[in-house]
Amino acid sequence: MEIYKAVTIMLVEDDPGDQKLIKTSLKEQKITNMPLVFNCGEDALEYLQKTKAAQGQMPDLILLDLNMPGMGGREFLRLIKADNTLEIIPVVILTTSDADRDILESFRLQAAGYIKKPVNLPDFQEVIQTLSEYWFTICKRVVHDPNREYSKSFAC
Repeated sequence: MEIYKAVTIMLVEDDPGDQKLIKTSLKEQKITNMPLVFNCGEDALEYLQKTKAAQGQMPDLILLDLNMPGMGGREFLRLIKADNTLEIIPVVILTTSDADRDILESFRLQAAGYIKKPVNLPDFQEVIQTLSEYWFTICKRVVHDPNREYSKSFAC
């Protein structure tokens, strides 16, 4: 019996070729919802703000390119992690850079993961399979409740 995963993924990526590779790879993983695709950080942030205001369903995961025209991935990440409602959405950086400074800065900005983009479909499919297995099968997630405030401090 095949299990189809209904999840909402936001893809913030300006390259149409990479968008296509990621969408194809997600389809191979039986993820039933196609990603919400945004070509720039400004449009993705506007969508999140409108969804938040309407108390709508937030993405379960954001895949984010760092290097985009206009608002780049770093600024987008900084802004959503500064928002008490949006900060709980896991953001995985999926970018061409493997520079140490980009990796360190992404984790300082609370990225949940950092992956260098593969260059061909089989490698993209492998990355998306691993992401899918981790984020939607293995990883314990909190269901997003727009009416709940999440605290940054936890008691032991």
